[in-house]
Amino acid sequence: MQKITTSLWFDDQAEEAAAFYTTLFPNSRVLRTTRYGETGPGPAGSVMTVEFELAGRAYVGLNGGPAFHFTEAISLQVACDDQQEVDRLWAELTADGGQPGPCGWLKDRYGLSWQITPRVLLDLVSGEDRATADRVFAAMLRMQKIEIQPLLDAAKG
Repeated sequence: MQKITTSLWFDDQAEEAAAFYTTLFPNSRVLRTTRYGETGPGPAGSVMTVEFELAGRAYVGLNGGPAFHFTEAISLQVACDDQQEVDRLWAELTADGGQPGPCGWLKDRYGLSWQITPRVLLDLVSGEDRATADRVFAAMLRMQKIEIQPLLDAAKG
């Protein structure tokens, strides 16, 4: 068991969200669902929490009601190996009400923010060649979904 687990507050869609998220990544699964009892605060028998793993990392989805909402102040960053993975995750996470954002960020249909980030971007902007890093970063700033080839072109100068 992880010592620290990310807990995600949903109005009443935790079970639906966990089921969706676990289809996106290998080594993902729903582990346990707990339900509210007679003492609430949710209706008796409704889903209270869903424990799930995404790529082997533990999360908990809580159906806590409408008091709190996701903001861009927290996001889940996904390090992608290639353009195909970027394209697939971008399409699936922005589908059915999700919203694209700048620089590889998006909101999914539940309002949770994600950063769909190619590993090559992380490597290029953290390299010791600051001129290359600056060109790559400037190219990334003009994008919504990250496109790897323009980053590589920017790196070449």
